[in-house]
Amino acid sequence: MTDEAARRRFEAVAMPYLDDAYRLARWLTRSGADAEDVVQDAFLRAFSAIGGYAGGNPRAWVLTIVRRTAYSWMAKNRPALLVLTDDLEAVERAQTGAGSAEPCGGTPESLLIEAQDGERLSRAIEALSPPFREALVLRDVQGLSYREIAEVMEIPVGTVMSRLARARGLLAKALGEER
Repeated sequence: MTDEAARRRFEAVAMPYLDDAYRLARWLTRSGADAEDVVQDAFLRAFSAIGGYAGGNPRAWVLTIVRRTAYSWMAKNRPALLVLTDDLEAVERAQTGAGSAEPCGGTPESLLIEAQDGERLSRAIEALSPPFREALVLRDVQGLSYREIAEVMEIPVGTVMSRLARARGLLAKALGEER
């Protein structure tokens, strides 16, 4: 494959999922700066592997590379204890609604209630253990199917289903206890 053909294929296959890649890396690393590093490394890996891309679901292919890169990056750049700690920057962004391009609507009271509910949900998701958080984010934030999640996480579909059920149960319990 020529360099130009590889570049065109990479742009067609991987680039449409850059935002999805960043969101997944952000959830996994819990840091915007770290997520940028992970996505850059992942897209370099994807570009070098584009000749071997055999087709199929390009989104799942890209997110699999991002996931593997994120875990490799965290193992190399962080002590094990820090992988499971909260990222205050993420909480602050969730609290302020940073990054939202959608216009706000409603009364000030309803907006305040909505923001507080969003904060509670973000905190509850952040408190989940990585396998549960990852499955939940891939399904409910990224919108992947069970099969795509299984492909990305390299686990059976049944395990995806059980992790999602358990994550949602833990989430409901955590949100119920906060009230």
